[in-house]
Amino acid sequence: MTQARLMDGTALARRIVEDTARRAADLTARTGTTPCLATVLVGADPASVTYVRMKQNRSRKAGIASRHVELPAATTTEDLVGTLEELSADPAVHGILLQHPMGAHIDERAAFEAIAPEKDVDGVTFASFATMSFGLPGFVSCTPGGILRLLDAYDVDPSGKRAVVVGRSAILGKPAGMLLLARDATVTYCHSRTTDLSAVVREADIVVAAVGRPQLIKGQDIKPGAVVIDAGYNPGNIGDVDFDSAVERASLITPVPGGVGPMTIATLLEQTVDAATRQLGA
Repeated sequence: MTQARLMDGTALARRIVEDTARRAADLTARTGTTPCLATVLVGADPASVTYVRMKQNRSRKAGIASRHVELPAATTTEDLVGTLEELSADPAVHGILLQHPMGAHIDERAAFEAIAPEKDVDGVTFASFATMSFGLPGFVSCTPGGILRLLDAYDVDPSGKRAVVVGRSAILGKPAGMLLLARDATVTYCHSRTTDLSAVVREADIVVAAVGRPQLIKGQDIKPGAVVIDAGYNPGNIGDVDFDSAVERASLITPVPGGVGPMTIATLLEQTVDAATRQLGA
């Protein structure tokens, strides 16, 4: 049996970032204002610190200014909300990224909702979820948005297809399902309480694994010819799909790393320039 073709998120993300850099340079030349992304980090979780630094480096390469706000781990929800409200009111900041996860003592939803919808370039607010769900102009959650761009790049039309999303987080699983539904897929959400997960996944033409459990989805669970999107990232560069067995049955599959991850950052940068363009009336 022919092995699945790899969906190269790294190459596609590079093209998106190159286009974003051209747009950022043009916007800066026309308005005298450089698009600016503010990143907010609470505490010093090593993975989060590395991730934020990577986003800052990618921002600079794309011609996007970066402002970083680092808060102590003991920061209260009230103080974090205040910081985000200040950034939302600052006309020099066009997009805001609140790095998660945060400490358990912080009301994450209250923090997200302190981000002005027009600066929610990570697509984490109620307003962004509503616009995604209703197909209205706005910002998509970056990882689900990147997944849809990958499907488009590989000519996968979700219309009429059975899509199974494994995971129901507010910024990955749920919006991924809504974006697929907007493309006329028939969407099933699975989660930790789903009975006989394997049986549900075996019916899927498109599988989105977004649950954060290493190699949960096995090759035997994949319908022959299905498209497999692995949005999981676990220690040791391991996804939520058992790649070695799934690649023998799928038609298309994303590797980990190099699949969904680069698309997430590319979508964030693209949406930051979109936000700046709208705010500057350009």
